[in-house]
Amino acid sequence: MTHVWPLLPSIIGLAASVVLLGFAGTRLAKTADELADRTGLGEAVAGALFLGAVTSLPGILTTITGALGGDAEFALANPIGGVAIQTVWLAIADLVYRRANLEHAAASLDNLLQALILVGLLALPIIAYATPDLAIGWFHPATLAIPLFYAYGLRLLRQMREAPMWSPRMTRDTRTDDGEDHSTTSTRRLWTTLAVLAVIVGVTGWVIGQSGLGLIAATGWPSAVTGFTVTTAISSLPELITLLAAVRLGALTLGVGGIIGGNVFDTLMIAVADAFYLEGTIYANVGPASLVLLGGTILITAVLAAGLVVRDRRGIGFEGIALPSLYLATVGGAIWAG
Repeated sequence: MTHVWPLLPSIIGLAASVVLLGFAGTRLAKTADELADRTGLGEAVAGALFLGAVTSLPGILTTITGALGGDAEFALANPIGGVAIQTVWLAIADLVYRRANLEHAAASLDNLLQALILVGLLALPIIAYATPDLAIGWFHPATLAIPLFYAYGLRLLRQMREAPMWSPRMTRDTRTDDGEDHSTTSTRRLWTTLAVLAVIVGVTGWVIGQSGLGLIAATGWPSAVTGFTVTTAISSLPELITLLAAVRLGALTLGVGGIIGGNVFDTLMIAVADAFYLEGTIYANVGPASLVLLGGTILITAVLAAGLVVRDRRGIGFEGIALPSLYLATVGGAIWAG
């Protein structure tokens, strides 16, 4: 067990994390947008790789801290909660982007395929939950399957980008990546900026993890619900801030790709949680509340994928109402199950 912080330092740590992540998130969107043009990767892929990976660092370190601290439900709930709350951020961004429905304007096969890959990845922990005694050493075989499925998903994305078999219908509200590099900043400085921001975001993640464990110990709040809501809401602030910044920049595909790509990347943290939880497989040490969180998050992702396909033209669309509603219902179901 790691040393647990008292309540006051935990609250201060969470508040300071909000400030630091707000600073870093604002810079990340602009840097990633410039690197997307400079590298030729495109906004959807760059959003998944640059924004998705860097903004996931707080969640990674929060998850590791919880796993090493011996709190299985907290460690598992963090990556699952990250996927759920970050999808809800899209509904918030939809309110900010008033010209059209965000999922309509940011039409991209990359984002749609990533959403489907995410559904598949989230199904693996449910299988592991149903087979808790199946183990290799202290972790479950599903822990090995998650990064393998993730890598295969990236391969599918690359194949689809090189030879797309489908394309979204273009309308006057559709915003595409122009691929033009308008930045005067050197490539080396862009990479350096990204690295510095990654360090800031990563250190903040450790603080959030320690603060979350301290909050649970001091208040007695359920670990699964705390990990799914409080700590993930704070550790996911970079996603929200970079999404809103990308929308203001007009880089809609980058912003949506950063959220969905970050969600796909976050599923790797489920494997990380099991690897760093040394008291057996993590799936054998969580309760039904974790299963509710997994099922609710899969449903949230499926609704997002449906929104990307249906592409309501105006307003926030059905998904803009369904996503936050399903999130609240999932939290309520987890509290009841716990």
